[in-house]
Formats: sequence, C-alpha cells, structure tokens
Amino acid sequence: MEKAFLLTELKERIECQFNPSELTITKLNSWKAPPRAGGNAPSLTFEAGQSGTLALSLTLDTTHSGLSVTEATSKLLDLMTINPKLPGANKASNTARPQWVQFCWGGLQSFEAVVDRISIKFTYFSSGGIPLRAKADLSLKQFKDDRNRSLLQNPTSFTPVPHTVHRVVHGETLDRIAATHYADSTRWRLIAEANAVVDPLAIAAGALLVIPEIAERRRG
Repeated sequence: MEKAFLLTELKERIECQFNPSELTITKLNSWKAPPRAGGNAPSLTFEAGQSGTLALSLTLDTTHSGLSVTEATSKLLDLMTINPKLPGANKASNTARPQWVQFCWGGLQSFEAVVDRISIKFTYFSSGGIPLRAKADLSLKQFKDDRNRSLLQNPTSFTPVPHTVHRVVHGETLDRIAATHYADSTRWRLIAEANAVVDPLAIAAGALLVIPEIAERRRG
C-alpha cells in the first residue's frame, strides 16, 4: 500500500506513518443578498469564490522504537512557522511567510495549500513520560487560485495530451523506463513530474507510473 505524504514548497517530503481514513474537502462562495421589499427571497449576486480547504487526521506512533513522537509532530508544527528560505522573503520588510504544501497519496494530489490550523493530541506515553503516540488534525487552506487544478485530483487528469501507464518491475529506474518509452533516457524527468516522484531512486516494484505523451512520440 502506498503511503501518503505532504510535499512542501521546498520539496521536502513529510511521510504519513498511517494513511488517513478520510479526507474532507470544503469550498465556499460569497453571494450578496440585497434587500428586496415585498419578496419572499432576494436575488443573489455572486461576489467571489473563497479558498478551498482540505481537512485530514494523521496518526503518529513511535511505540516500536521508544523514541519521542515529538520529532514527527515538530515537522508538522514547523509548517506553521515563517521560513526565510522562501522566494520573496524579506525580514526587513516583514514579507516572510510559512511555506505551502501539497497532500499526495498514490495518484491523488491536492491543491497548493498553507496549513491553516493544526491540533495535536498526545494519546500514549511511556512509563517515563515520553510521548509515543499522537493524533494530528490538519486543515489545509488553498494558497492561490489555479483554474487548471481541482481541489483534489489525479495529477495526470489535467495532462493536455494522452498518456499510457507503465508497471515498474524489479530493478527498473526512471531513466530506463524513459529509454523504453521515449528512446531517450534523459526524458526521465517528464515521468517524474507526471507522477510527483520526489526520489527517482526509490521507485517500488509494482508501482504504476503514468507515461505522458510528447509530440515526437508516435504510436505504431
């Protein structure tokens, strides 16, 4: 089973130890209701769309190692802090901000979102008081308007050209797969981007990869 993860703006990958059991997507629009004398209901006028949100709960557990679970919870809390490494950050003008993230799970990929709210509850401790298990509730809020991306979708569903699927066999690498489909091993980045692959050396055997079509490629 593929593990879900959060991909940060700086391309850091925060693995989910346990996949969430459910995801909740919320999207609101603002409508104006001007007064209407003598009517049963006003005629609504659309004002603007509001940012979508994605809510999920993650279980974090280190009982197998006996180490504090706070190392994992700290990575999540860091997503709420200002990061001076981001483009446009300027401490003097107070323009720094936290980084956005994307929730990824198999073929699913969320919109770019900031962590709007996080609540962490420690639920199990060692006899010495070390926290070993925690539940983290996150609310991700849409960072920007992207008309070409839905709130949660397969990353290939907006690919502008057709694509095929390749099942990885043991020992295969992205460059070898690119050589097979494109006759050019240097095009492995096309496959990596289409499948949100962060580590091209960690492709598991049996995984399904989308192979995007390119103009030079022709089917027989």
